[in-house]
Amino acid sequence: MDAQRLKDNFAHVAEQGDAVALFFYADLFVRNPHLRDMFPVGMSAQRDKLLRALGQIVSQVDDLPTLVTFLQQLGRDHRRFGIVAEHYPNVGASLIATLRHFSGPAWNDELESDWSAAYGLVAKVMLEAADEDALTRPAWWDGQIVAVERRRFDISVLRVQPDRPLPYLPGQSVAIEVQSRLRHWRYYSMANAPRPDHTLDFHVRLVDGGPVSSVLVRATETGDRIRMGAPIGTLTLDESSERDVLLIGGSTGLAPLKAILEQISGRPVPPRVHLFFGARTRDGLYDLEDLTKLADEFPWLTVVPAVSDEPGGHGFSAVLQSGVRRPGSWFEPVSRSGDDELEFGNLSDVVAKRGPWNDHDAYVCGPSAMVGHTVEQLLQLGLPRDQIRLESFADAQR
Repeated sequence: MDAQRLKDNFAHVAEQGDAVALFFYADLFVRNPHLRDMFPVGMSAQRDKLLRALGQIVSQVDDLPTLVTFLQQLGRDHRRFGIVAEHYPNVGASLIATLRHFSGPAWNDELESDWSAAYGLVAKVMLEAADEDALTRPAWWDGQIVAVERRRFDISVLRVQPDRPLPYLPGQSVAIEVQSRLRHWRYYSMANAPRPDHTLDFHVRLVDGGPVSSVLVRATETGDRIRMGAPIGTLTLDESSERDVLLIGGSTGLAPLKAILEQISGRPVPPRVHLFFGARTRDGLYDLEDLTKLADEFPWLTVVPAVSDEPGGHGFSAVLQSGVRRPGSWFEPVSRSGDDELEFGNLSDVVAKRGPWNDHDAYVCGPSAMVGHTVEQLLQLGLPRDQIRLESFADAQR
């Protein structure tokens, strides 16, 4: 199998954009009509996922350890879609047909042999991982909504009781499917460390056009049921480190950081923790009341709220409606004039000017632009890259 030949061929095919995924799924469903019901009615997001997954596989084809790790997670995650061994040859046949069609005159016997060998390896690793996973875990967990808090028009906090214990690490996430949007799975992070009663909290923000978030934020009621996939994700606490901790969360990116914070609070001697929580407006700081209570309870915790799209001068009490700042409380005001206790500016800039952070472990979650800018700022401040953890789903995209 010639890795460079595969990369060059896929780069050529990928230039055709959406047409590639359109052809693949059309071919798959014409050959195997029974498979259509396994996919959502709307396929636009599914087509994007296909190309991303193929691109990642091809980019790592000459780095087998990394590729195998990705494929193992892909195989485990595919269990929740109901995919079994007999489906793999069907997918492989349509993949080869698609590559042949878009390669044009460049297609030859060597390319077909390379792609067939590559797909054989992919299928083997994924199936073995799925079979091993099936020995210890279900393909999904059923859950019941036991509490709903609508914090603002576009953010809800949900508490879910799974039908059986769902083991996970603080900072991880699960894919969620709602009954009214079957086969649409979206990832959400648990906002709490594991509890004795096994309940899970999720912070959900409405995404424009989002088929799952719209239901969870606006239509979900106590008693409704959801389905959850197996936990995944790498935004987990480095238990071996003795460094202080920097948590940076934008909007509902706060959720996994709260779970990590709860895990830290269980240590006999917790490290110093700075938690930066950012939003566009004061109203977007939807969980600040609870963070206030935690900071009052834990002397090792400092919470710094920040908003990016509002001018300063109105005071942080407008957010909490709790009057003036208590002496010795956790607020760290930027301005000493009046009661202006809220940071104003982009979250990454707020974090940067509170640095340096080179002796900390940093955990960052939120909108991709914010995360990217924050990581760039931290690196410029001298924080080593291996001390920065982000969310990186080995996402099972079909």
